[in-house]
Amino acid sequence: MSHQLLVADVLARVEAVREEMVDVRRDLHAHPELGWHEVRTTEILEKRLVEAGLSPRVLPTGTGLICDIGAGDSCVALRADIDALPVPDGVDTPWRSTIDGVAHACGHDVHTSALLGSALVLAGMARDGQLDRRVRVIFQPAEEVMPGGALGVIAAGGLDGVRRIYGLHCDPRLQVGEIGLRVGALTAAADRILVRLTGPGGHTSRPHLTADLVYALARLVSELPAALSRRVDPRAGMSLVWGRITSGSAANAIPSRGEAEGTLRCLDASAWRLAEELIPSLAEQIVRPYGVEVDTEVTHGVPPVMNDATAIGVLQNAVHQTLGSSALAPTDQSLGGEDFAWYLEHVPGAMARLGVRHPSAESAADLHTPGFTPSEEAITLGTTVLTSTALLD
Repeated sequence: MSHQLLVADVLARVEAVREEMVDVRRDLHAHPELGWHEVRTTEILEKRLVEAGLSPRVLPTGTGLICDIGAGDSCVALRADIDALPVPDGVDTPWRSTIDGVAHACGHDVHTSALLGSALVLAGMARDGQLDRRVRVIFQPAEEVMPGGALGVIAAGGLDGVRRIYGLHCDPRLQVGEIGLRVGALTAAADRILVRLTGPGGHTSRPHLTADLVYALARLVSELPAALSRRVDPRAGMSLVWGRITSGSAANAIPSRGEAEGTLRCLDASAWRLAEELIPSLAEQIVRPYGVEVDTEVTHGVPPVMNDATAIGVLQNAVHQTLGSSALAPTDQSLGGEDFAWYLEHVPGAMARLGVRHPSAESAADLHTPGFTPSEEAITLGTTVLTSTALLD
């Protein structure tokens, strides 16, 4: 079969599952499930893969699954994440979330339906004797839960025999039809930082007789990010941003407890590892003059996604042959975290950015916001890229 005929066959097979995958995406969007609780989602995927003549294996955690298609000593893996976010669905569609405060606000429903479509296409090719390799599809749970469900997939043998791995992630900055590719770092390392301050508490009229915990907390949240910026190489792009600060309940009472919680993001893996020891030390130095006790928790999230040059070359070839060279788009490294990085600590691979912005829109709501609304045309494009990548690697 010539390359051109192969491409035409792939596009025809993808088109044949297009409507079904849109329906799957809408169903998943209406019934989102948080990380480690993706029971219904897993059941839907398992049932459809079995109907296609495949033998999926549910992960030991009870959610998510792995499924091999075709035969061969080694394989290429394709991965999608299946969990939703604790974010309300702010878009009024017939398939809006039926679960209060939970939504697919990061596009994992698009990732999942695109990969399911690819699995069905590859299964059909295998039945027709047109698949000369083994491809593993990984439907991964709990991407949004630090340090990420990818570690569970790896522990369950999900990378055994895998020589390269690929994934896609929705990007509302790119118009639908565009695929963003980049060699090297694509995302940042991301950690959760929690700092607790404790003191004796007291009356605001006598701060000198106690420890002014709120003042100490204010100094901490303003000075710790600044201190970090002077202790690591500025080229590491380290950023500490607070998302929650709590303390006290009365205007005239100095509280005995306070907390600040946020995320640390870093573009450089070596600086990221240094921060685990550096942050607690700096926090203690900042609050020491105020007589409060400090306890700092650094919960390691994920390292940066480091795209392999050979894998990016395969993706470029796949996009060029199926969507055309005009679909290729440059993309910058972001400070977002993605646990796909854990796979790349073990095997080479790459993640591409899947454009989901509606062609008529000049801008789009960002990921992790209630208004995030990807174009459903991206599902077919994602299926096409994943399938052709597996066939060309």
